[in-house]
Amino acid sequence: MNSAGQIAVRLIVVLLLVPVSALAQNAIATNTVPNYKPITISERGKWFVVSTVGPMSLFVAGPLSAGLGTWRDRPEEYGTSWEGFGKRYGIRLTGVSTGNAIEASLGAVWGEDPRYFRSPDQAFGPRVKHVVKATFMAPGVDGRWRPAYARYAGNIGNNFLSNTWRAESENSAGDAVVRCISGVAGRMAGNAFKEFWPTIKRKVFKK
Repeated sequence: MNSAGQIAVRLIVVLLLVPVSALAQNAIATNTVPNYKPITISERGKWFVVSTVGPMSLFVAGPLSAGLGTWRDRPEEYGTSWEGFGKRYGIRLTGVSTGNAIEASLGAVWGEDPRYFRSPDQAFGPRVKHVVKATFMAPGVDGRWRPAYARYAGNIGNNFLSNTWRAESENSAGDAVVRCISGVAGRMAGNAFKEFWPTIKRKVFKK
């Protein structure tokens, strides 16, 4: 196994062990989503659509990702023109849709809920811990938190599968590993927004 392959294996191991650590750190906190109701088929479909082509994906995350790639000229095959921006935007969207499809489909089989549930605790520290926890864990059909294996499969599967249609300068195993890590960071940032934005909006706009 080459070095890139070894890195990929180590990443997968880390992604499987981190949830266990998160569980230990939150042992004294509730391990069940309050008043939980299992996700329905229509709600799962809505999650896929919103997460893939919702406003945050199309008008915030997508342009930011494509813009950063264009500014850095990565991959260099696309150049720094508007055409290159469009290609990067499209590549990201195909990756996101693939990853979300894997998470939604496997989650339906395994009873894993992909939705984000805000912390029942309103203190800042516990809410930050909850954001981290919810990045690596998801509720099962009973509402109890458990490792989000469908999410891991979607992240890892999409980033390695997308190597088949990416430019040559970014289609190695090492590149896929970097994208997997970025995917985890992006999920955590999205969770933080969902956790804290309603509070910020209420205080700023007095609603």
